[in-house]
Amino acid sequence: MNQPLPIEAQGLSKTYPVGFTRTRRVNALRGLDLQVEPGSAYGLLGPNGAGKSTTIKILLDLVKPSSGTAQLFGKPVSEREARAAVGYVPENPAPYEYLTGREFVRLCGQMVGLKGEELDRRTDAVLQRVGLWRARGLQIRRYSKGMIQRVALAQALLGEPRLLILDEPTSGLDPVGRREIRDLILEVRDQGATILFCTHIIPDVEAVCDRVAVLVAGRQVKEGKVRDLVSSDEAVVEVTCSGLSREQVERLAVPREGLKELKERWIVSYRQAHVNPALQAILNAGGQVLSVQQTRFTLEDLFLKLLAEANVPTVGSEITE
Repeated sequence: MNQPLPIEAQGLSKTYPVGFTRTRRVNALRGLDLQVEPGSAYGLLGPNGAGKSTTIKILLDLVKPSSGTAQLFGKPVSEREARAAVGYVPENPAPYEYLTGREFVRLCGQMVGLKGEELDRRTDAVLQRVGLWRARGLQIRRYSKGMIQRVALAQALLGEPRLLILDEPTSGLDPVGRREIRDLILEVRDQGATILFCTHIIPDVEAVCDRVAVLVAGRQVKEGKVRDLVSSDEAVVEVTCSGLSREQVERLAVPREGLKELKERWIVSYRQAHVNPALQAILNAGGQVLSVQQTRFTLEDLFLKLLAEANVPTVGSEITE
């Protein structure tokens, strides 16, 4: 028997009324289809206002969709039983700052029905797991941004969730903090939990996620395995040359993908099929070829390309009634 999907959504849309008269509408989400496999790390990637947080709020039954359906583990998100196996870290965690880290996590444990020795055991275990054991007795108001992210992750892990939903968990962290949080997320995934990772930080998606959906202005514009998405396009080659003016480089009769100046040198990008004609054209114009290097097509390249192709605002657009 097939295991129900941790997340399945069909045709999710959400329209908000805005303005003093409430006669304008903002399309925050438009016809989103989503299927997240058990034990995977799935990324929702998009700029601010793309619909990522709206998607999360619908999945947690904090916001009702204008149309479409969403299920967790085969049950409608409106059912408490469906959400009982979910841990959640919001974009801007706001734990009670006058509690210590341990007091806050214990409080969260009590709210999900833990008590006695089991409550103490799980509280101490998650504090150690997220690296807050030594700071467990400090008031949260003395925590750094990274420590607050850790205590938020600790409370999300307390119930041993089968699905962990993370909204911008590495935003605002320094490189070391981001790396540590990513490692924790991967550890949770490797232990069998499913991850929904929503962010606009592209390197984090590449480091953590198996599959990714790219959202722009509430629409899904691309979806697939990360490795497939970054290897699907034809390779781009960077040719570094010197001895030519910008005008001479721009007059080369070979289609190019990009042009950058670097200390009296030019870095010109070409598709693989145009490299040999470009090299010959540079030499014929009196230039010197210094290097030829194939570039790696990254998720960031894909993301910027999709934004340009979508030709829509990066925030939900308004429609007037």
